[in-house]
Amino acid sequence: MALNDPCCTLVPYFKIHEGKLDEFRDLGEQFVEKTRTEPRCMHYGFSFNGMQAHCREGYIDAEGILAHLDNVSALLDQALKIADITRLEIHAPASEIEKLREPLSALNPDFFTMETGFRR
Repeated sequence: MALNDPCCTLVPYFKIHEGKLDEFRDLGEQFVEKTRTEPRCMHYGFSFNGMQAHCREGYIDAEGILAHLDNVSALLDQALKIADITRLEIHAPASEIEKLREPLSALNPDFFTMETGFRR
């Protein structure tokens, strides 16, 4: 089956520091509001499991991910003072992953190459 889904997803998991859950939730709201205006963002939101948070986010292409990270860099700096990224995944077609490897290398993500699938 061929791939008919150009969506690129950024998949971060955070471990929130003790006593900082409410502060992180507030930052999550700020992330959502700041991201809402990004034209290349397809979906964005936070989910929680105790002191763990996950940001579910998808973009139409690699440029969308890069624009997003630029847009929220100040908020991400704040978040990383009260939480640690425990896992970071990128899921995207091979052509889009190649655009992300170097710019995201400092974040040390795991890259998953999409091979088959579709989007409605």
